[in-house]
Amino acid sequence: MTGGGRREIEWVRPVPALYSLVVALVIVGPLLGRGYLLFRDAVSTPRSHLTDTALGLGDAAPRAVPQDALLAAVSAVADGGVAVKVILVMALWAAGWGAAALARELLAATLGPQLVAATVALWNPFVAERLLQGHWSLLTGYAALPWTALAARRIRRADRVAGPSASRWAMLGGCLAAAGLTPTGALLSGIVALALVGRRVVGVLVLWCLGALPWLAASALAGTGSDTSDPAGVAAFAARAEPGLGTLGSLAGLGGIWNSAAVPGSRTTLFALAGTLALLVMVAAGLRWVATGGDRDTLRDRRTLLVLAAVAIAGPALGATGWGIQAGEFLVEHVPGAGLLRDTQKYVALAMPAYALCAASGCRLIPVLGAPDEHGDNELPSAEPRAPAVLRGSPLAAILFIILLLATLPDLAWGAGGELRPVHYPAGWQRVAALIDGPGDVAVLPGGMFRQFPFSGSVPVLDPAPRLLPSDVLQTGELPVRGRVVAGESSRAREVEQALLHGDPPARLAERGVGWVLVERTSPGPDGDSADTLAQLDSVFTDGDLALYRVPGPVLAAATPTALHRDSAIAAHLLWALLVLAGAAAAAGSAIRRR
Repeated sequence: MTGGGRREIEWVRPVPALYSLVVALVIVGPLLGRGYLLFRDAVSTPRSHLTDTALGLGDAAPRAVPQDALLAAVSAVADGGVAVKVILVMALWAAGWGAAALARELLAATLGPQLVAATVALWNPFVAERLLQGHWSLLTGYAALPWTALAARRIRRADRVAGPSASRWAMLGGCLAAAGLTPTGALLSGIVALALVGRRVVGVLVLWCLGALPWLAASALAGTGSDTSDPAGVAAFAARAEPGLGTLGSLAGLGGIWNSAAVPGSRTTLFALAGTLALLVMVAAGLRWVATGGDRDTLRDRRTLLVLAAVAIAGPALGATGWGIQAGEFLVEHVPGAGLLRDTQKYVALAMPAYALCAASGCRLIPVLGAPDEHGDNELPSAEPRAPAVLRGSPLAAILFIILLLATLPDLAWGAGGELRPVHYPAGWQRVAALIDGPGDVAVLPGGMFRQFPFSGSVPVLDPAPRLLPSDVLQTGELPVRGRVVAGESSRAREVEQALLHGDPPARLAERGVGWVLVERTSPGPDGDSADTLAQLDSVFTDGDLALYRVPGPVLAAATPTALHRDSAIAAHLLWALLVLAGAAAAAGSAIRRR
């Protein structure tokens, strides 16, 4: 290779990664400043604690496992708010970079199409709506999808030659574990891996179980794995039609989240129709080549991703119909764990890899047959030969596609149009956390799980108390959605909340394991006759924002996990963390060897 050719390789190789990082930073925008993410379901705090709830051993289903335990461990040595921001930026970065790498391997795409693929993965309604809903940790599972596809494909291809190496299995395990920061992310990545890995299904299932071990162990140890969810959640969380699109069109445009308030302004008008049409035209432009071009093995992977995309769009659309809701209600009511499926729009994430490939293919100029790809690898290096056709995209077409994608969702930039901004907790929160040092769980007023603080803005936010306080905070799990209330799993928390609202004597709290009551004074919400109960408690701290009370007398121990259960949950989290680290080390080592 000539010196000029080598210089071109060195120049091109890092571009997709750098481009994805820049776009990720543009999306996150204001959150890079000092402060904490507190927006709808997203809660970051300076310090969180390894409580039973954080380990998934509380009364409610372990929906934030291992996310909360990870933040508890990290925030013991670093600021928890910074940790959340770093994870969020890395997730967005990995999503774009992974889509570019997928286009590089499955399409032999040159730089322009790779950048189009990265833009599709990063700049779309799914990312915008999940950010506005506060589902930052779900985006780690979303980001892992293209990398999981690459790792599973390489295991299958190497299997036909000399057998997959341990490093390839480690990289796949790392992808599955990183996606498993939330249970839904674990399901998403597991589906992709199983679809692409071929006959090594058993090995993938073992790795998937390890990647999802904190969630699986918590469900088994806490006994919540046998619980069913409120069937009312199926209709409440069903995909929603956006203006001019209908439910199917909204999902095909990677939108349609159930919460109409968690939608960028540009998606609340007929501009959503224009944006969706632009995206679908780009996807359609490359669909034929993705579905028919390339060697047999590569074609198999592309078609598998296309099928996943079709199912990921059609499934939630059918789930939003009358009979689809009835079927979902039956499953949720009778099948333990089926509550994970009720927010069906989450699974539209599975369409992203295929959309990125099709849009990248759509901006091609001509496929040059028989020419070797000269632009080097991006990540997860492979010993496998490339497809014989190189997708050389027109730079002008690539630039046009990228500009069009950005223009059709302008309010994703800079913290979703400035809505995502860091907040600063009043000093009283740290004082209260330091004062809770005795037995018993914490009950919180006003009733409900969502708050509206002066310091957090006008959007309702999930109560930060469970993350900020060192003791378990009782929460009912009840969610107000679309004018109805979806019941939670914690019957003890519900009993305690009702006792407070009815003004019951402190003994009713003590016999249910409550040692503390925190009143969040600046947030509206039901407080009933709780003043009668509070008058009989010991006041520990009061300022303009918070009031902390101690329940007098002996507090009966609630049904807490045994030491064995807690140690087992911690061990499951440690194994999960080791799998993430092993995957990262294997990917880094493979990249170094290739270079």
